[in-house]
Amino acid sequence: MDRCATDIVIVGAGAAGLCAALSAAPRRVLLLAPGEAEASCTELAKGGIAAPVAAEDSVALHVADTIRAADHSGSERIAGVIIGTAAEAIEFLERAGVRFDGLHGGWDLHREAGHGLARILHADGDRTGAAIHRALLARARASEHIEFREDATAVSLLHGDRGIGGVLALRANGALVRVHAAETVLATGGVGQLFAATTNAHGAAGDGLAMAIARGARVAGLEFVQFHPTALRCELDPLPLLTEALRGAGAALIAMGRRFMPEIDARGDLAPRDIVARAVWERQQHGAQVVLDARAIFASRLGEAFPAALAACLAQGIDPAVTPIPVTCAAHFHMGGIVVDEQGRTSIPGLWAAGEVAYTGLHGANRLASNSLLEAVVIGNAAGRAIAAESYRDRRSRFDADISAAPFDARQSEWRHLRRLMWHAMGPVRDALELKRALSELNCLTTDLPPQQLILRQRLTLAAAMIGAALRREESRGAHWRSDFSQRNRRIDGERALFSPAA
Repeated sequence: MDRCATDIVIVGAGAAGLCAALSAAPRRVLLLAPGEAEASCTELAKGGIAAPVAAEDSVALHVADTIRAADHSGSERIAGVIIGTAAEAIEFLERAGVRFDGLHGGWDLHREAGHGLARILHADGDRTGAAIHRALLARARASEHIEFREDATAVSLLHGDRGIGGVLALRANGALVRVHAAETVLATGGVGQLFAATTNAHGAAGDGLAMAIARGARVAGLEFVQFHPTALRCELDPLPLLTEALRGAGAALIAMGRRFMPEIDARGDLAPRDIVARAVWERQQHGAQVVLDARAIFASRLGEAFPAALAACLAQGIDPAVTPIPVTCAAHFHMGGIVVDEQGRTSIPGLWAAGEVAYTGLHGANRLASNSLLEAVVIGNAAGRAIAAESYRDRRSRFDADISAAPFDARQSEWRHLRRLMWHAMGPVRDALELKRALSELNCLTTDLPPQQLILRQRLTLAAAMIGAALRREESRGAHWRSDFSQRNRRIDGERALFSPAA
């Protein structure tokens, strides 16, 4: 078995992982980015990054919108910490080479659902994630303290004498690599690929979260999965995302020939994502085709602000200036994750987490649009700086001899079955009958799975944990909607809502 050693191993090369790596200088960093570092959910992010930079805006207003979207949950203190450093995060990105779109010498700010005013910065139109990711990636590749390793996938956290002591990684040829590290950072993204319809990249299947759960890390909010209401309905996987800013610019959702959101919420098409996604889901369950009418936008110069949406439509033979765009809701963002503090520390010494895999308390039960890139940059930077300031610890990791692992095969019938189960049972509307049925089927799949299928086994275990959390939460809150418990339990409002009853 191969082995290597480093000060810090970071699993994941999205915005959070890259920010942590850059900010950890001068400590030596080994960044595991299996496949291609360019293939991350950050690269696919179409909306933008939220920051209270307008003269009429403030941290307090942004925090208020964030907590309101969180549906009486989440941490106002953490929201204040993260949003309070938004201007610093934007300056960091600009120094890293990001060029935000400008208007008359200032920023061109957009408004998205749940925001009281325009505060969304774009870079390269609706390709903000790609612009941020490529700038950070270029800076990281040019940094002498960072080494990329793109030939191995982390499959397990290594025990150390003083906490986590690195990771066990798997090469495509089946060889295991033992990576010793004083500090281990998980920046593996979300769980979208556990669902049959998702906007998430192929690597976002909850592997980092599953590895942390296997080692006993504290987690919270596993049941809270945000569904984006406007993914392009087609045969691609992942589905192309049609940014919420389109609705901010005037696009409207239509089913059965008429707009339906004004009947559901006073904010219409700009209601929070959980409300819009449920409305789309319910119409789809009744056989209706939902479309996004953006013809007026793409028939005018306004369409120039949405090059990614236009390209995605044209690639599917749709001219959005002429034809309304077929859409579907799709798994998009996981509010739950590994519990961390504002510097990314988990409950286990030597283990850190940043980005979507982490639970900071910012998003509560429902993420406010475009807050995720901000969180990834702020917590990624904070984790890197905190690790760089730590005195070195030799955690003396040891290999668990009973671990065996084979390369993951996405064609496996069990994997396809898992994704279908999660889509039907853990979609925007849930009930006990479907959740229990799915949990039973997952247990059968896990029982019959060979031990060397470690990656799939951990994904099945994570899916079961998410379903179990959804079963225990007998209320509707934010992105978790139980048709058999449609009211919010007001007795657990506030920050503790995310830790009860699942934690």
